[in-house]
Amino acid sequence: MDTVHDRFPGADTDIIAHAYRFAEAAHGGQTRASGEPYITHPLAVAGILADLGLDPEAIAAALMHDVVEDTPVECAEIETTFGAGVARLVSGVTKISAIEAREKAMAEAESLRRMLLAATDDLRVILIKLADRLHNMQTLGALSPQRRERMALETLEIYAPLANRLGIWQIKSQFEDLGLQVMDPDAFAAIRHALADRRASHETYLADVVRVLDERLREAGLHADIKSRTKHLYSIYRKMRRKEVRAEEIYDVLAVRILVDEVPQCYLALGVVHAMWMPLSGEFDDYIATRKDNFYQSLHTTVFGPGNRPLEVQIRTHEMDEVAEYGVAAHWKYKENDRYSAAFEQKVVALRRILQHSDEDTADAEAFVDRLKTDVFRDQVYVFTPKGEVVELPAGSTPVDFAYQIHTEVGHRCRGALVNGKMVALDTPLQTGQTVNIVTAKGEGGPSRDWLNPALGYAVSSRARAKINQWFRRQARSEAIREGREVVEQTLRKLGLTRTRLDEVARLLDYPRLDDFLANVGRHVVPAEAISARLLENEGGEPAPPKRTTAPARARVPTATASSVTMSGADGVHTRVARCCSPLPGERVIGYVTRGKGVTLHREDCHNISHLLDREPDRFIRVHWQQSERKAYPVGLRITAYDRAGLIRDISDVISHRGINMTSISATAHPTDGTAVVTAIVELPSRERLAGLIDKLGTIENVIEVRRPAG
Repeated sequence: MDTVHDRFPGADTDIIAHAYRFAEAAHGGQTRASGEPYITHPLAVAGILADLGLDPEAIAAALMHDVVEDTPVECAEIETTFGAGVARLVSGVTKISAIEAREKAMAEAESLRRMLLAATDDLRVILIKLADRLHNMQTLGALSPQRRERMALETLEIYAPLANRLGIWQIKSQFEDLGLQVMDPDAFAAIRHALADRRASHETYLADVVRVLDERLREAGLHADIKSRTKHLYSIYRKMRRKEVRAEEIYDVLAVRILVDEVPQCYLALGVVHAMWMPLSGEFDDYIATRKDNFYQSLHTTVFGPGNRPLEVQIRTHEMDEVAEYGVAAHWKYKENDRYSAAFEQKVVALRRILQHSDEDTADAEAFVDRLKTDVFRDQVYVFTPKGEVVELPAGSTPVDFAYQIHTEVGHRCRGALVNGKMVALDTPLQTGQTVNIVTAKGEGGPSRDWLNPALGYAVSSRARAKINQWFRRQARSEAIREGREVVEQTLRKLGLTRTRLDEVARLLDYPRLDDFLANVGRHVVPAEAISARLLENEGGEPAPPKRTTAPARARVPTATASSVTMSGADGVHTRVARCCSPLPGERVIGYVTRGKGVTLHREDCHNISHLLDREPDRFIRVHWQQSERKAYPVGLRITAYDRAGLIRDISDVISHRGINMTSISATAHPTDGTAVVTAIVELPSRERLAGLIDKLGTIENVIEVRRPAG
């Protein structure tokens, strides 16, 4: 409360006290995994936000941020008691619950998406979530190793970059160090030990630097506050990885920060520093003249300090330092400053645009989060259209990325690019300040498959890659629909039912949408024999056995009912599923009587039995296979995709997230065209589950086609 009074003199803090009593009563009797009373967690979260300088309404929401999720209290009660503003904040950070355990990862992704989209209206939602995650990371000790690692990885991949994007260095650095401690405890311990061994010498060295620097600045008429520090552990860790050296071999770990009152004094201080010590070539950045998009402003330089040791120097005003530490959270301290408020509103508008575009361009929550990792949390470049409009892109973006950012059709028809008036290759990385003009094909056009090849570097942004993938998926679907239409029309001609409409056939096979039905016929999910059987049953006739146009006359195939042949065997007859075609319940199957191994069930379109139907018709029996969701059967899938790192992982994730068991997976790469063919065996209870899985696998980045082998 004292912190809030200091930040907001005269503010009414009764709402905070009331929220604490409300949360304490709601969480009464609940404990954390450590055994502590649960109320200690929201209290700690509120304390973090108070230190960041958030207003009483946000702190009240922080105290109650888990009430709706973990207690019987509903948002309506919070709105009635504390007002709509507090209720909106609580609702924004409330996770999605009551979802099956097998879909936990999707639920977490959906919760994150909902929180971020809510934050486009009020960034305090994100700040509460960041504080919530920070305290959870600080208290991981009571969790299982698996949960600790999952939280740490998620923190490093999402929450630390998010804090960085919002300019909150104080939280970002804690996220990174806490995440490193879990993900690579050996490296964390080695860095901390190396710093501890040199702590005394570092403190002496930095004290001398501060003393000498303060004297020179005063001689120049500058009164400054000088802070010294050792770089945080995660930044040292990244430097170790980049240079492939041990912690003991990293020497440029020391830094000082000079804080002055006005911007002109920053440049005067820079002159003093460079007059004292030689600057390292290429190690100067002016983020005051060109502010980072997370509000950060400072002068950065690295010099050879006393003893010829590398020393990083940051120079900025006191207000810039506050913004550097607290990022967008500093808005609530400086919101009376018109210049800063305008910049803040620009940031909110930009964040809203990015997040809403992410939501429009991705099919599900997991894809949304993947796009955040690539487009929102990476460094950006700013280029111009020929009309002078600014376009923001992820660092490393190419003219192809630029074209898709302008419009999807411009991307599809992109054939060349002019950068600052000169023709360049489409894989050329763009730089901030360049003007880009796209040369497009006349009429309809389409992207090149090469653009999806990561090794060629044509498309970097996830928006461009998603649009390219979407185009090829539509082409593959269109081809499957065309093939399916031919199969259905051919089946109708054979049965003399040419007046039957295709949409009627689709409804007979329980497909409300004709295109979905035709696509699944073309992808062999629905075999032609199943269509014939359903049509004949609807006409009141007996389903005929599979025939070939050149087949000689043969004896009628006897029919066995469901009561006489089932998957578990009937009347002592053992039955098993053929591996070649992997039939599923609900499909038209036929039984082949083997010698000494009972009856093997094949799909009626299986190539391996077509010749046997003519030669040994008496060994085939008609089988009706009863469907049971409690049992699953092996099914083969063939997935064609542009090869890339993580392809098999993403395929495996989709399968496991849908609660499907995968018994094998293998891949064959084709370097000549950059594609790979992945073959997987999964266990499914029905063809409906198969169709859903095929559709979901088709949404994976770089996937061109998903088919079930015909047998």
